[in-house]
Amino acid sequence: MHTREQRYAQDVYKRVCAIKDAGDTDIDRKKYGGMAHKLPILIRTAGLAQALTFVEARGDKSGSQCRLLHDLGATVGYNGNLAAEARNAELAKYMRLTQQVLDALLWYKRFAQSVLGVESGQDEKDGRDD
Repeated sequence: MHTREQRYAQDVYKRVCAIKDAGDTDIDRKKYGGMAHKLPILIRTAGLAQALTFVEARGDKSGSQCRLLHDLGATVGYNGNLAAEARNAELAKYMRLTQQVLDALLWYKRFAQSVLGVESGQDEKDGRDD
């Protein structure tokens, strides 16, 4: 039997390697990795529902940031819309979901650094669409 952290690490590694192997552009990898670095801070300052909705609204539906949300949701066990799940969750479920997302994002940050080569503070400046 594996711990939750081990399951998260295995799942995230597989998903981040898929980003690298998919032949995505450097800009897409930087957006994915950059958001993996920023999202925990955004969650802590704005809350889970607001942070996920911000990322969802910011990126296009097939973009790398929305892909991160989809991957993150699958990692923590929500294959549907993670942002909608956070918006509609009761307090206890919301708190548990927030902790699960933050725990999973720790692995996304680590693998964004080691697999994708995206460091903290290095984001999509090359291809910014703001």
